[in-house]
Amino acid sequence: MKTELTDTTAGAVERALVQGRRALGTPAVGMVLTVVIVTDEENAYDAIKAAEDASREHPSRTLVVIGRQGRGTRGRPRPRLDAEVRLGAEAGTGETVVLRMYGEVSRHADSVVLPLLLPDAPVVVWWPVDAPDNPAKDPLGALAQRRITDLYAVEKPMETLGKRVRSYAPGDTDLAWTRLTLWRSMLAAALDQARMKVTSAVVEAEADNPAAELLARWLEARLGVGAERRVSDGPAVTTVRLNTAAGEIVIDRPEGPVATLTLPGRPPRTLALKVRSTAELIAEELRRLDADEMYAIALRGHGTHRTH
Repeated sequence: MKTELTDTTAGAVERALVQGRRALGTPAVGMVLTVVIVTDEENAYDAIKAAEDASREHPSRTLVVIGRQGRGTRGRPRPRLDAEVRLGAEAGTGETVVLRMYGEVSRHADSVVLPLLLPDAPVVVWWPVDAPDNPAKDPLGALAQRRITDLYAVEKPMETLGKRVRSYAPGDTDLAWTRLTLWRSMLAAALDQARMKVTSAVVEAEADNPAAELLARWLEARLGVGAERRVSDGPAVTTVRLNTAAGEIVIDRPEGPVATLTLPGRPPRTLALKVRSTAELIAEELRRLDADEMYAIALRGHGTHRTH
């Protein structure tokens, strides 16, 4: 079910949601959170698709905020809010509201979004592209318990990573970090098996890969050793080497969904290590809404925290 509203208000959007749920016989009580996606028209389709796929695991109300330019007097777009309300099969297992904001309305998006948040439910804000320098102090980010950015979507990821370090607040996270979950789990499992002291580490990845930099910083902080960064052909992170007195612990994934684990004195083993979709990454982030302490450790890197 899809309802389009032109030159509307947040109150009219809320009434359209209530009327739509009544028509479909689907109350909102089954939804567990509100996801706010702040994006542009070009990236909206993919972001909405990912959020709707993730909603099969986390039923939610998804509010998509798109700032638009429109014609107006003397070159200024006339303030206006257009909305598209999607329910039922049109919105995964939750509700989706696409909010297109023109002129002055786009500069006060939080005032439009606030009345549409599910009552007494957590709020997650996700910027697929063009995240603010300080997400926690952004008017929309201030509404959220979880703020998701993506270093893969910026032109200068290493420069932006520096900004993330300076602006970090509990609740911030980044999909570049989420992409490392399987790598981190396998490295931890390998160290549990090997029971060897690591003396140094090497992370190999394509040039200027933000996930590789976060992984190197995490290894430095958690193991208390230096981590060398080496450039490979990619894609993304390809190899991690942990040096010990007995030899190297290596996880190697040059391409495809399969990696090879090598431990000193043992035959190589194959491991599943696929590149996950954006929907899978978002679904993972929605499973926990508390502060991601490991992300904070990875941002700050060596010397801030030590392995207990």
